Amino acid sequence: MLCPWVLPVGACKGLARLIPQPAKPSSIRQTLGMDDTLAPTDDPSEVEARLAMPIAQAMLTQRQVRRVKPDPVDDRIVLRCLELALEAPSGSNLQNWQFVVVKDRAVKARLAEQYRRAWTLYGLIGRLGRTDEQATKIEKSVRWQIDHFEKIPVLVVCCLRGGYRLPFLPQPPVAASSHYGSIYPAAQNLLLAARAVGLGGALITMPLLSHTVARRILKLPLSIEPCCIVALGWPTGRYGRKARKPVGTVVHLDRYGHQPWRTFELMTGGAQGEG
Repeated sequence: MLCPWVLPVGACKGLARLIPQPAKPSSIRQTLGMDDTLAPTDDPSEVEARLAMPIAQAMLTQRQVRRVKPDPVDDRIVLRCLELALEAPSGSNLQNWQFVVVKDRAVKARLAEQYRRAWTLYGLIGRLGRTDEQATKIEKSVRWQIDHFEKIPVLVVCCLRGGYRLPFLPQPPVAASSHYGSIYPAAQNLLLAARAVGLGGALITMPLLSHTVARRILKLPLSIEPCCIVALGWPTGRYGRKARKPVGTVVHLDRYGHQPWRTFELMTGGAQGEG
């Protein structure tokens, strides 16, 4: 039996390797996930089979999927993806993360108000900074998400317990990066799990512009800090390759500015896509 949902969270670990591996794709296009149009499902065997996706394929085709259907997402799928998110590393292995799964439309509406207020200011700044075609596509996608925020089935608010600021003591810049470094690996795991299952996922922060307001909306104590939101739903579109800079243009050796790999050619041929 393949990971029946009646088992408690954690009981499914290790069972994925027992699932027969899918047949090898017949084309490079399928390998890259360009033809991947996974239908919504709540079947446990199908979910576990999808989670056996090769990690490189998930990474190559994961992207911000903001346009999603209002159809509900089974709680068991959300919990399974969060279970995999918990496999991420955290500072000193404190595992001090907390996740608030928001499904109530009224709560989503209050977060949407904050999102719209933040976008009014920062969206304008972004439009002034970039006017290229890709920026226009992104703006339209964000605008759609803002206008339909209450209809997104699931919002996962990723939080951290505790803080990095100690009273009366100056904090070095590394304190903040170390602190938030405990939540974003888990958020990325969540996004990769969602991509493998076929869920659309998008990481956003604007609805949390004011931590005071966010705490009031989510009933968070002062000891819990909201950091980001992962919006989840069955996508209206599909995953696929993204446009990315050649690796050699962003990698430096030993010191900044020394870039001996600027002409480095990827084993995959460096194929780039849109998005």
